[in-house]
Amino acid sequence: MFQVRFHGRGGQGVVTAAELLAAAAFSEGRYAQAFPSFGSERMGAPVLSFCRIDRKPIRTREPVTEPDALVIQDPTLLHQADLFAGLTASGYVLINATRSFTQLGLADLVATRDSVRLLTIPASSLAMSRLGRPLPGAPLLAALAALTGVVSLDGVLAAIDDRFTGQVAAGNTAAAVAAFDYVLAERSEYGRAERTELTGA
Repeated sequence: MFQVRFHGRGGQGVVTAAELLAAAAFSEGRYAQAFPSFGSERMGAPVLSFCRIDRKPIRTREPVTEPDALVIQDPTLLHQADLFAGLTASGYVLINATRSFTQLGLADLVATRDSVRLLTIPASSLAMSRLGRPLPGAPLLAALAALTGVVSLDGVLAAIDDRFTGQVAAGNTAAAVAAFDYVLAERSEYGRAERTELTGA
């Protein structure tokens, strides 16, 4: 089972993102569930949502306490709560931000994790330039697909197309494709840097 926990704020599409991820997995023939956990439901308040993906029926309905991946839609939450609680040793962390993990004050996390599983991406900017609204959900899902392989880009795009119509669908699709390409480029650059470090070439 692959478990994802989403952290964001009300109005950022945190719940929708989890539902789209579940829909993407379902479209690829797997079982999935998505559900939110609300505190205050006002705009801007912290919001959690969860998604589980498996190849067999999922029985549990408990909140995800040991995520395989964290998707953090708002970096202002990073130091307000222990967002990283329960993250598995090989877990992925994806943050909607223009700065690096170290610049975000997460040097300790970087020191104890495989950096290939940690990524920041300017998801809000990608959405704003293509959708006209800084909603990071679709680009973050495509980035998660590229980073983890838990779903495919085609699955994410199918979920977007099923959920939205018209310009909203087109904008989210464009932002998702741009995010997927961004991650592939980042990982390729990381691989080149790593090979250079090892070979000195």
